[in-house]
Amino acid sequence: MSTTSKKTIGFIGLGNMGAHQASNLIKNGHKVIVYDTSSERMNLLLQKGAELASTPSEIAKRSEIIVTMLPASAHVKNVYLGQDGILSSVKPGTLLLDSSTIDPQTAREVADQAAKHQATLLDCPVSGGTGGAEAGTLTFMVGGKEKDFELAKPILSCMGKNIVHCGDVGTGQVAKVCNNLVLGISMVGVSEAMNLGVKLGMDPKKLAGIFNTSSARCWTSELYNPCPGVLENSPASRGYTGGFGSALMNKDLGLAVDSAKAIGENLYLGNVAHQFYTQMVNKGLGQKDFSAAYEFLQKTPSSK
Repeated sequence: MSTTSKKTIGFIGLGNMGAHQASNLIKNGHKVIVYDTSSERMNLLLQKGAELASTPSEIAKRSEIIVTMLPASAHVKNVYLGQDGILSSVKPGTLLLDSSTIDPQTAREVADQAAKHQATLLDCPVSGGTGGAEAGTLTFMVGGKEKDFELAKPILSCMGKNIVHCGDVGTGQVAKVCNNLVLGISMVGVSEAMNLGVKLGMDPKKLAGIFNTSSARCWTSELYNPCPGVLENSPASRGYTGGFGSALMNKDLGLAVDSAKAIGENLYLGNVAHQFYTQMVNKGLGQKDFSAAYEFLQKTPSSK
């Protein structure tokens, strides 16, 4: 058993991803203390063996390792830097693992503040969706020093299958932003092609089968197809529920667009995809899985 496996782990953020991650830490024999703004979510983890905390500050007082999984940069700043935040009572030597998807600059700023409290923050965003979170097969893209990465790896391995050291603090977020840029563009492309094929009279399963055995093959089509009925266990086949929300994808594409602007790079398709998801969110589809891009296209009036 590794040294880190004997330490108490705090976990903050029990959404569709975080709840599964915390559960997997418990399944791997760790003592886990959880906090979320939803008492219902905390009670679900209580039933699985977790202990509860009332604030991020309390988590910090009781934990030697802390994992956070939060929606956006503002939440990360509040949880770490707020009045009752982690850094208000963090113990020297605490390892902080932020799995949120945020901008690289915020990750570096929070890491700098953590260092002033003699704590170490690594940015550890994930890929693999809710299915990967539940199965414990997530990919973690980790930014931080090599020695700190080695300390974090046994903990992250309880929640993921592929643990990749990307470089210094912030590079995990760079990798995640670029990954989701491809994912968002890909989902719009597959949804558009599936929508076109179905409206031209093609059976969606046959069309997807052709995609997946030819040059259109990609993760979005093969493992996360946006057309209902093509894949039995996809969000599309359960009303676009229980997945990665369109509002979150829109947020991530916004991070990519803003990051590109900051260094003067053009994102031709990225800008279009961001505009597309912005329209989806404005139409009330923000809480549905991002594969609802297909549903959005199906219901969009014809331009004829």
